[in-house]
Amino acid sequence: MPIQLVEPGQTPDLHDAVRGVVVGIDLGTTHSVVAYVPDKTPEVIGSLVPSTLSLEKEELCVGSISSPERLSSTKRLMGQNIQLKLGSHTLTSVEVASHILSHIRDRVEKNLGVPLEAAVITVPAYFDEAARVATKQAAALARIKVLRLINEPTAAALAYGLETGAEGLYAIYDFGGGTFDLSLLKLQKGVFQVLATGGDLALGGDDIDGALAKYLETIKRDDAPRLDRGVQGYAKMDPAIKSRDVTIIKEKLSHLDTYEGITRKDLEAIARPFVDKTLDITARVFKDASLNPKDIQGVVLVGGMTRMPLVRQEAEAFFGKAPLCDIDPDRAVALGAALSAHGLVNGSDTLLLDVTPLSLGLEIRGGLVEKIIPRNTPLPALASQEFTTQQDGQGGMVIHVVQGEREFVQDCRSLARFELKGLPPLPAGMARVRVDFAVDVEGLLTVSAIEKTTGLSQHVEVRPSSGLDDKTLADILLESQKYGREDMEKRLRAEKQ
Repeated sequence: MPIQLVEPGQTPDLHDAVRGVVVGIDLGTTHSVVAYVPDKTPEVIGSLVPSTLSLEKEELCVGSISSPERLSSTKRLMGQNIQLKLGSHTLTSVEVASHILSHIRDRVEKNLGVPLEAAVITVPAYFDEAARVATKQAAALARIKVLRLINEPTAAALAYGLETGAEGLYAIYDFGGGTFDLSLLKLQKGVFQVLATGGDLALGGDDIDGALAKYLETIKRDDAPRLDRGVQGYAKMDPAIKSRDVTIIKEKLSHLDTYEGITRKDLEAIARPFVDKTLDITARVFKDASLNPKDIQGVVLVGGMTRMPLVRQEAEAFFGKAPLCDIDPDRAVALGAALSAHGLVNGSDTLLLDVTPLSLGLEIRGGLVEKIIPRNTPLPALASQEFTTQQDGQGGMVIHVVQGEREFVQDCRSLARFELKGLPPLPAGMARVRVDFAVDVEGLLTVSAIEKTTGLSQHVEVRPSSGLDDKTLADILLESQKYGREDMEKRLRAEKQ
C-alpha cells in the first residue's frame, strides 16, 4: 500500500482538490526546468529557462542572458536578507525566484491549456531551513501551491531508479551551475533512503565561468579570443557579452579540443581546483557514512557541469566505475520531481526518506551545544529532551536553537531564540521543561518548549531572517573536523567545571 509522509493536521484529499496539472520544478541557479507526467513517463515541458531576471524597456523579464541589466545566480542568496538592485527596482532573492516561477507557471498553462494546480519543487540538499522557507514563499507569490520540497539529488535518484528499476547503493553526484551536492542513497523495492549527504552552496559552474573570465582578461596571445564580432579584445566587451561568451567557450570545449584560441587543457587547468573540491566533499560523505566508493553499485551524474569531460573522467577515477548517464543531467531533477508530484496526487509505491544535512541542537550552560537531532537523521524527525532550571525561583528559560557540528555555540550558527516565561518558583533543578524538535519531510524545523507541571508552552519556526551566508555553510563540516579533538577537550573541561 502506498505510504505518504504528510504533516499532522495537513492531510487534504488531493484526489478531489486537483483539477489542473501537477508538475515538478527544478528551480536551478543557472537554468530552471519544469516537467509533468502525462501518463506513466515524465516529460519536460518546453526548454530550459535561464534563471535570470532582466530589465527590458522598464519591464521585468525572465530568461534573458544577453541583457546588460539582469540578475542571475540569485538562488545562492535564498533565505538571506539581501537587497538586489535592477534598474529602479529593489528586489529580494525571494521576489526574483517568484518571477521565475510565475514565468514557469505561465509556460505550463500556455503549453498544456490547463491551470497549474500544484508542484513539487526541488532544492539543494544543503539548503538550510531559511532557504527552504524562502523557496515556499517565492512559490506562494507566484500563486503555486507546493505539495512538497524535495532535495535535488533525491529527485534525480527517483527519476533514475524508476526509469531503470535499479536497486542497491548509489551515489548521486550533482554538480550544477551554482551548487554541488553529493548524496548516498539506498534504493530497494521502491524505498529511496538517503544515508548521507554533503555539499557546498557556493560551488558550481558559475565559479568556473568566473575563473575562466579572469583568465581571458589576462592572456595576451595573438590568438586570444575575439568572440564578439567587431570588438577588438575580450577585455573591452560588454559584461553581458562576456558572460555569454565564457559560457560558449566552456560548452564548446566539452566537444572540441580547441575553440577561439583556447584549448581544452586550458579550461581543465582552470576547472580542476573546483572539480577537486567536489571530490573532497564526496570523500567526506563516504567517511560520514562509513562506506567506501567500491561499495556502491553506480554513480549518477546530475547537473550541467557533469557534461564536462574532466568531471566525468575524475568521477570515474574516484568511484572506480563509469558513471551512469542514461538521463539528460540538465533534466533529471525536474523529471524526478514530476514523478514525486504525480505520486503524491495519484498514489505511489515509492517512499522517499531524506536526511538532515547538519545537526540541530540548543545552547546549554557554559556555551555548550546539546545536539538534539544529529546530522544525517532520516526525515521526518522528532526528538525531545528535558531540561531544568539553574537557580532557585527561576521564572523563565531562554531557548537558543543552533545548527552545526561544533561543540560550542560560538562556533555554530544561531537559528532562533525564544523565552519560556512564567515558570513556577521552584528550587533549582526541580522544574521540568521538555524541548521538542520537529523537522518535517521538507527539512523545515519547529522547536517547542513545555513546562510539564503547569503546561506552559512556547514554540518557534525558523524563518528566512536566520539564513546562512554561503561561506559559513561551506566551512561548517571542515571546521568540525579540523577542530573536533580540540573542541571535545574544551567541552570536557567545561563540563567538569
